[in-house]
Amino acid sequence: MTLALLGITILWIFLYGYLIVASIDFGAGFFAYYSRRRKKDHIVNGIIQRYLSPVWEVTNVFLIFFIVGIVGFFPDTAYYYGTALLIPGSLALVLLSLRGSFYAFAHYGARDSTVYYGIYGITGLLLPAALSTVLVASEGGFIVEEGRKIHLLIGKMLATPYTYAVIFLALVSVLFISATFLTFYANKAGDKDATKLLHSYAMIWSLPTIIASLLVFWTIQIHNPEHYAKMVENGWFFVVSFVSFLIAFFLLYKRRAYGWAFIAVMLQFFFAFFGYGKAHLPYLLYPYITINDSINSPEMGRALVIGFIAGLCLLVPSLILLMRLFLFDAKYVKGDKKN
Repeated sequence: MTLALLGITILWIFLYGYLIVASIDFGAGFFAYYSRRRKKDHIVNGIIQRYLSPVWEVTNVFLIFFIVGIVGFFPDTAYYYGTALLIPGSLALVLLSLRGSFYAFAHYGARDSTVYYGIYGITGLLLPAALSTVLVASEGGFIVEEGRKIHLLIGKMLATPYTYAVIFLALVSVLFISATFLTFYANKAGDKDATKLLHSYAMIWSLPTIIASLLVFWTIQIHNPEHYAKMVENGWFFVVSFVSFLIAFFLLYKRRAYGWAFIAVMLQFFFAFFGYGKAHLPYLLYPYITINDSINSPEMGRALVIGFIAGLCLLVPSLILLMRLFLFDAKYVKGDKKN
């Protein structure tokens, strides 16, 4: 394995970690607001609050590692993406700030407000939509270099079906991942009413996830045939992903083994995410950036690989410790222990 391939693999692992952790977080915020609007917040918000309270501050650690790493390994990404995606990037930062602020207002403020919950929940859906534009732009045709200036063709991006397919997939995936985990979490807490309601959310968003995935396949075939051909060559990733989905759907339908159902969902997105990434190589941005010709110096690359492997080895055990101390503590999960 080359240094460049090792570097992008490590960064992809961080991004996958963010995909899972952030999806649970974003979806939980939306479900808290949605349940409140339907006057069912008394059923699920205790479960959601017990999940969010210990972890909401650490969700973005994976994203920060990825951004620092991608610029460190491949400096050209800062030039192309940093210039062209200034608007969606700035929007994502504003949404992250709003979400963090209104989470604090909703849960730690003096006034219990549906507006605070609403802003917190809705920004949780707008964020994946904004962040997914990076994947859209990476397919080429939307970022152009004229002279020494980089331009994002926003009009063309908004007129392309692939853009909306990716955004749709991002939204439904967030809700499906989150609902599946929260169903498992509520069941572990022994809360039958919350489990039943959250289970219904998981079932509702399961099939749209597969439909959105098929739409992405169909639209990427039109927009970037080269990438689509490589995805077909690596089709076993997506076959395993679909089989994992079927296992998760079966367990959810049978209302049993919710923990294994969530693991199957994680595997579903793991294989789909890494299949997409492998097919995208060697490009980081069609046709301007590849992992081979844009990597930093070998010495810096080796130092970054060592640093990020050490960071991964530190971050994963820390999250496991956090979950054991709080999320899956027998008393805490049932609401008998405060964090």
